[in-house]
Parts: sequence; structure tokens; C-alpha cells
Amino acid sequence: MSIHTFSIVAHCAHENAWGVAVASKFPAVGAVAPWARAGVGAVATQSYAKLSFGPDGLTLMNEGLSAADALSRLLEADEGRETRQVALVDARGEVAAHTGGECHDWAGHKTGAGFSVQGNLLAGEEVIDALVAGFTRAEGELADRLVAALRAGENAGGDKRGKQSAAVQVVRPNGGYGGDNDRYLDLRVDDAAEPVADLAALVKLHHLYFQPPSAEDTLHIDEDIARELQAILIEQGYMTGEVNGDWDEVCQQVFWLLIGNENLEMRWTPEKNRRTIDRIALEYLRQRFG
Repeated sequence: MSIHTFSIVAHCAHENAWGVAVASKFPAVGAVAPWARAGVGAVATQSYAKLSFGPDGLTLMNEGLSAADALSRLLEADEGRETRQVALVDARGEVAAHTGGECHDWAGHKTGAGFSVQGNLLAGEEVIDALVAGFTRAEGELADRLVAALRAGENAGGDKRGKQSAAVQVVRPNGGYGGDNDRYLDLRVDDAAEPVADLAALVKLHHLYFQPPSAEDTLHIDEDIARELQAILIEQGYMTGEVNGDWDEVCQQVFWLLIGNENLEMRWTPEKNRRTIDRIALEYLRQRFG
């Protein structure tokens, strides 16, 4: 399976998270290239991708091998190693990468503190340099910085065949929905004209729906905000009556129905937020309902 692409694997000690982001002129690259397990590491496999490198690499690192030792073990057992491109980051943030001599030009990789960027069939080495710069200069959580790297690589020329799919995967211990698994974020754009831009939009939506609100983003529901919310509720058919700025029990309960329909339960509940609202949730409602 020939997957000419560019990707990044990384570890964030502050978040106790591991992640992979990838983009390619190949459909559904997120189903093939990225692999990650919290507390163990992450793997990106591409260029005539050997899919077993993902689970096998994670198993080896889970057994205590470093990223470098796990990579050596994978390559020793692979007769097609010269056609492969693969990168690993382990539980400690140590990285290792391999670009086989038969990968299609331009192909190469660069490693840094806690990350590795790699690509093949690229517009040039400048794509790799842009990936590094995009990641190291970006702000936000690991997912934001991974996607920033993809955007920078794409802007520098990316996959020279064009664009088709992109994906980002981030794992943390108990980071999944409800805390039952490690899959904090696993987003894919499988076939699109602007997959990296679409992926960035999905990450933003993930933050909206799943990031707990911060104290600095908490706003008091004063009369003006109450009027604004009442107007939305009336316009959308959740309640009747007049816009009077009185944020009473009825308004709170009806607003909870709207919150549920918009999947914003992480950002507002009547038990905790009767007289306050998260700024990000309010901005979303303003955009959503004008």
C-alpha cells in the first residue's frame, strides 16, 4: 500500500499525551498511518505502509523498548524496509524515525525534542522544515500544535500530488469520552478538497464540545445576556412570551433543552451554572442563531 504523505508524531509531557497528525493525497489516511496508546507512545507508518508497524511498534514499546530499539526490531524483520517510512515516539518522549532509500523523492525526516516529522513524495525539503516550525511555534494543546504543523507543511507545498485526506489522533490516560479509554481525540477527514483546513475546523468543534469551561471564561448572565438568550429561545420555538431580561427558573430549564440539543452539556448545566454562562458557549450560540 503506497501512502505518500507527511506526518508528525509527538509527546507532550505537560498534557501526558501522545499524538499523530497526517495528511496525504490518499483516501482515508487516518485509517492507516496513525497509531497511539496512552502511556506507551505513538507511531506513524507510511510510504508502502506496513500496517503492522503500528500495533507491533506499540507492543514493543509497551514491553519497555525505547523508540529507537523498537524501530530497529521492526526494520530487522522487514524485507521491504527500504520502501518504508516510519516514526515512533515512546513513553518518555524519545523519538526514532526511518526513511528508506527507495522512498519516492522528496523524502526525509527530522526529529526534535519529543517529536518527529517525516514525509515522502513531497514538494521538497522545505515541507519538513515547515512542519518543524509550525509545530514548535504553535500555541494551544497538543492537538492544536499537531494540526498547525500540518497546515504549515501544506502551505510549503505538502504532498506534491495534491490533497485528499488528513487525520489527528491524541491519546491520554482516561482521556476518552466518559474517561473509559485513552482516545482523547481521534478525528479524520477521509476525502475532501481541503482536508487539513477541515481537520482544523473539527478540532475546534472538539474543543467546543469536550473541553471543560475555564474560570476566566465564565460570564454572569446579566439582563443584557438574559435578553439575548431569551430571544434565541423564543425565535427557535423553545418558549413563548416576551424578552424581559428576567433569567428565571423557567428560562433556565428551557435553556437546558437547547443546550442538550446543541451538545453543549460540558459547558452549561442548570445545577452548576444557573446565573453564569461560558463565554465560548455564548459565542457559539450567537454564531449559530445569529
